[in-house]
Amino acid sequence: MTYPNTLIFVDLAADDPDAAGKFYAEVFGWTNEGRPKDVFHRLVPGQNFRNKDGTESQIGNLHLGIFRAANARPHPKPEGAEPRDLSRTGRKARIWILVSPDDTPERILDTAERLGATILWRNHYWKEFNGFNCAFRDPWGNEIVMWVKGGDNPQIPAHYTRE
Repeated sequence: MTYPNTLIFVDLAADDPDAAGKFYAEVFGWTNEGRPKDVFHRLVPGQNFRNKDGTESQIGNLHLGIFRAANARPHPKPEGAEPRDLSRTGRKARIWILVSPDDTPERILDTAERLGATILWRNHYWKEFNGFNCAFRDPWGNEIVMWVKGGDNPQIPAHYTRE
């Protein structure tokens, strides 16, 4: 078998990459790098994935990019390509974030909502993947699903929805 293709980056569209970068920096505590500012922003989550014993592994976390919808870069033509507007309705790709043991989904959702996000759901358990999840739509229409691992013997609160 050959070595597989590797996912290295996921980009979200925004009409204001600087504002979107600041939003995600505050919601998740990531570093917001304008590269170049207002055209493309790279959000750096920091550290590497952790081993089962809690120590830091050598596997780096993926970065998240935010590009200006009006002229997505890189592109061979200076004017970019259509479409140039955000898609705020309909189904889109979703971004999944594993919540750090040092944070809580409640704090993240509250911060996102305070900064203009719409809460899509809270307090849900998905047995197939043994995880607790919740989600929001950012002010630019992107959907973010947060995930907390259920562990060996998950205790699911009675008020949680389940599937």
